Amino acid sequence: MVIEDRELAVWWGTEVECASALARSFRERGEWEDAAQKFEQLAELARRWRTVDPSAEIKRVALRILCSHPLRAADALQLAAAVIAAGHQPHVLPFVSLDTRLRAAAAREGFPLLPA
Repeated sequence: MVIEDRELAVWWGTEVECASALARSFRERGEWEDAAQKFEQLAELARRWRTVDPSAEIKRVALRILCSHPLRAADALQLAAAVIAAGHQPHVLPFVSLDTRLRAAAAREGFPLLPA
């Protein structure tokens, strides 16, 4: 995986969420032969990104988001972290997700979405 010049800012729990999705995929398929490689790729990516740590401000924003959008708690925390990373100016920071509900909430918050 190649990271271009853009800096990635991710929520504190993102690596755990990604590892959970990988593990679930391997369990459901019953195929673990490429698991070590995929987990190492995730670890490499995690070494390169900037983590947005938990804070009272993220909790406050996540609570607002939960009242505004039909999201689960973890998704609200992830979107709140993006709001904080963008300095409360969502239009300046692309939001990356493949989750339909999270993408819709991010778009309503004002984030440009990737992939387009």
